[in-house]
Amino acid sequence: MPEDDLIDIKFRLYDGSDVGPFRYSSASTVDVLKQRIVSDWPKGKTVTPKAASEVKLISSGKILENNKTVGQCKLPFGESTGGVIIMHVVVQPSLAKAKTEKKIDDTSPQKVVCSCSIL
Repeated sequence: MPEDDLIDIKFRLYDGSDVGPFRYSSASTVDVLKQRIVSDWPKGKTVTPKAASEVKLISSGKILENNKTVGQCKLPFGESTGGVIIMHVVVQPSLAKAKTEKKIDDTSPQKVVCSCSIL
């Protein structure tokens, strides 16, 4: 694999900490990046993805699709040679987990708050 074909990518997490940089081939897919993030996720974080499907990668303000390659996601302009690309990581827990948590909240007693103003 030629050295020019490799791209350094650093992943910025929700709390501002970074994972990486890691070196990838420009032919690697976004799905491969997500799987690497899940496997190398730092211990002790309050939010932890359980699967690659819970991770979204954002580069240059765009959410990256799983089938895109790293070479397709790289900016053609303004990129310095040898620079590290920073991708932001967003964790979205699966919908089933969110529904389970909502059911727990629905069973708690609800407070009714009303206020009236007569002028």
